[in-house]
Amino acid sequence: GFHLSGTVTEPATATEPEMTYKVAISFDRCKITSVTCGCGNKDIFYCAHVVALSLYRIRKPDQVKLRLPISETLFQMNRDQLQKFVQYLITAHHTEVLPTAQKLADEILSSNSEINQVHGAPDPTAGASIDDENCWHLDEEQVREQVKLFLSQGGYYGSGKQLNSMFAKVREMLRMRDSNGARMLTLITEQFMADPRLSLWRQQGTGITEKCRQLWDELGALWVCVVLNPHCKLEEKSCWLRQLRKWGEMDVCPLEDGNYGNELPNITNALTQSSGHSQDSLARPRRTVFTRAIEGCDLHWQDSHLQRIISSDFYVSPSYQREGESLLFNSQGQPLWLEHVPTACARVDALRSHGYPREALRLTVAIINTLRLQQQRQLEIYKHQKKELLQRGATTITNLEGWVGHPLNPIGCLFLTLTEACRLEEENCLEISDAGDSKPPVYQHVPVMTGSQDSGESYLSLALEVALMGMGQQRVMPEGLYAQDKVCRNEEQIIARLQDLELDPVLVQTLRKQCILLLEGGPFSGLGEVIHRESVPMHTFAKYLFSALLPHDADLAYKLALRAMRLPVLETTAPSGDVTHPHHLVSVVPSRYPRWFTLGHLESQQCELASTMLTAAKGDMLRLRTVLEAIQKNIHSSSLIFKLAQDAFKIATPADSNSDTTLLNVALELGLQVMRMTLSTLNWRRREMVRWLVTCATEVGVRALVSILQSWYSLFTPTEATSIVAATVMSHNTILRLSLDYPQREELASCARTLALQCAMKDPQNCALSALTLCEKDHIAFETAYQIVIDAASTGMTYTQLFTIARYMEHRGYPLRAFKLASLAMTHLNLAYNQDTHPAINDVLWACALSHSLGKNELAAIIPLVVKSVHCATVLSDILRRCTMTAPGLAGIPGRRNSGKLMSTDKAPLRQLLDATISAYINTTHSRLTHISPRHYGEFIEFLSKARETFLLAQDGHIQFAQFIDNLKQIYKGKKKLMLLVRERFG
Repeated sequence: GFHLSGTVTEPATATEPEMTYKVAISFDRCKITSVTCGCGNKDIFYCAHVVALSLYRIRKPDQVKLRLPISETLFQMNRDQLQKFVQYLITAHHTEVLPTAQKLADEILSSNSEINQVHGAPDPTAGASIDDENCWHLDEEQVREQVKLFLSQGGYYGSGKQLNSMFAKVREMLRMRDSNGARMLTLITEQFMADPRLSLWRQQGTGITEKCRQLWDELGALWVCVVLNPHCKLEEKSCWLRQLRKWGEMDVCPLEDGNYGNELPNITNALTQSSGHSQDSLARPRRTVFTRAIEGCDLHWQDSHLQRIISSDFYVSPSYQREGESLLFNSQGQPLWLEHVPTACARVDALRSHGYPREALRLTVAIINTLRLQQQRQLEIYKHQKKELLQRGATTITNLEGWVGHPLNPIGCLFLTLTEACRLEEENCLEISDAGDSKPPVYQHVPVMTGSQDSGESYLSLALEVALMGMGQQRVMPEGLYAQDKVCRNEEQIIARLQDLELDPVLVQTLRKQCILLLEGGPFSGLGEVIHRESVPMHTFAKYLFSALLPHDADLAYKLALRAMRLPVLETTAPSGDVTHPHHLVSVVPSRYPRWFTLGHLESQQCELASTMLTAAKGDMLRLRTVLEAIQKNIHSSSLIFKLAQDAFKIATPADSNSDTTLLNVALELGLQVMRMTLSTLNWRRREMVRWLVTCATEVGVRALVSILQSWYSLFTPTEATSIVAATVMSHNTILRLSLDYPQREELASCARTLALQCAMKDPQNCALSALTLCEKDHIAFETAYQIVIDAASTGMTYTQLFTIARYMEHRGYPLRAFKLASLAMTHLNLAYNQDTHPAINDVLWACALSHSLGKNELAAIIPLVVKSVHCATVLSDILRRCTMTAPGLAGIPGRRNSGKLMSTDKAPLRQLLDATISAYINTTHSRLTHISPRHYGEFIEFLSKARETFLLAQDGHIQFAQFIDNLKQIYKGKKKLMLLVRERFG
């Protein structure tokens, strides 16, 4: 049984006819070593027909005839039988076999052919010799093709998912101890290294894309797993090492920290915890994604203590040895494993991945016992220097290597190992729920197997404990965008897993105990009282802890979340001095200010934490005060404080019940802080912020509104204060919303008027009109506002502003004041001869109409101003025409008598206007003729006709106009065609 062949029939479907396929499978020592099938399907995995034939052979062995190898059968034939056999074989397959048969016949008959140099002949049915390699069949070409295809799609069309499922396949192979696991990983890696994008990214100095980066990380982690196989042969390991080194030396090989070395040198990577000094970061060797696997090749499993840990649940130290310090056991006699933590966790991952779950669990427990001991020792160290540290309020003690976001994912690995041991496998655990998401896992407590007395611990409580320890570890922010992003991502992954745990009394006890230890951990804990200023912030972690603790121990929950609110890297003071303790920690030069690429994300997480606390503290004034102080002290971004204010307001004013005053006041206070922060800086959301603040103050009540009106100058610009704040406060809606009585309305109005006058003084250009509007109902205030406008008119205001206020005055029934302001506006204006579409023309016409309606004196006063400011002939002639159509003084000002007669253009004041209009026409004509093109001739003739109408208003107008035309003919006689048109029209 070395070769199985058969035909497999695939039944017909609605679209496809019935198909029959020939399948052949070779075996060797219980493994399928090669397959062929007529279907031609190419895939990494066997086609359905190969599987069908294999299952048929396994399930119905007696239905498959067992035969001798073909060489044995041929040996039993005589000369005639052999001739017959060969001829029948050739006839049955003459088209395929004949050329080969002829070639073989020629070679056998030639005495010196290669075939005649060898004794015997091959037999495919006879199986391999005992020394031959034997492993499961893997279509290598197919693996290469698929990886190449998925990489070429650059993470689109679900190709990232496909590659991840190939990685999962490698893990599955490793767990089944299938030797193809490493082979398949080698093929995948070769294709990854051949990815043409690598050299492109390297030339451009850009980082690898995010999706691709994560795939490279998984690739590196898988190689660490492969080389840490506890039962691999030495020659296998040295072969992998050669490969890994070859890949690592290629210049396109991606680096561990995610960039091509174009950023600052990174001191975090090469440091293990035992190095008591900072390496010179520039001399740091280049670390690629394969460096950890290369280093892993130096690790072995021969250590007798390690062997005893992983091979027995009952390995403990003899009780008489438990006094004094030991590097191998803790005081309860449980074994410790004092290796660099991420490396030790990589061993756990390797044991898990290679199908040794019990051993992985035992090593995990030893690592956790070691971490606990380390935590205890750090607490003792901190107790001795607590006083000194708190006085200085700063520390240079820090961990340069964080476990969260570490390339080997140590915490995730321990957590998974422990929770897998506690998973309740339900009958239908493979069913997918309606939403298409798999259901969250269900866990039960499984007691920890231990040699000492029953510890009462479960693997589940250990999982929670180690996740909290790892997440709460104080660590310095790594350098480079990728490493920093990975810290955030890894943290979110661990928290998502923690949220799957149902917190029963046992887990709550673990949670509380660990939280207290983290709060007391000093500079060794991310939640300690004093931390290094470049510590990775704890906001995301603290938000989880706060929500988890709140129902069980609110005081502890708030204490923890408030402690975590800080973001020391944004505080201005850098720490000074040094605390040199040669523990497993490194003192970092405090002046090293890295680029925090993820700062925006971190600040928004800080804001989320604050928002969570505000929501929880609703109705509790004391707690709200404390949270508010923490926000004011720690959050430095105005837009985030604004977001918090809005959140608080939303929670404080539910649609279906009464407002919560405590939280409303917090929202208002945060809003006021935002106003002060953004008053002198430009912020595109400022208008929205101001409007929101007024809404919030209205919700709080009349006292809040009075307060913001009285202290406007520290919160708003004059324009905002008048046009948005006071205007909204005085609106009908606000008065209705607050259902105010008369004294309250008066108080608000009085505050608004005072504000209006102060703003008008400070910024008359932008606030005068709003101030007048706000003061309309109070005579004294209105007069004061008007006086402010008049005082500012000569210096600080534009004609547009003055005309606008003048029109407002006329509308309010103050035509003489309107006239005064219009006259002041005219002095600021200048209209050139060709500005016949200027936006101020309407204002000029309105001002002249106003003056005319007031009477002869006002018209006489404004005409000299018009003549001085307006040089545009058509505008002047329009004014002239309007003034001659009706008699002046029709506005009927009380106490004035008007003659009711039309005004003559021969007498003042219209004479001056007529002369100015004629002169403007003459000047404009000459200006236009200096650069006129034939296509404008017709338009020009029309312009002259308009000019003639104006000339004719003068007594000797027709003579003046004739002279003017003669003059033109003389000066511009070169423009023959144009002058011909002038003659035709004007003689």
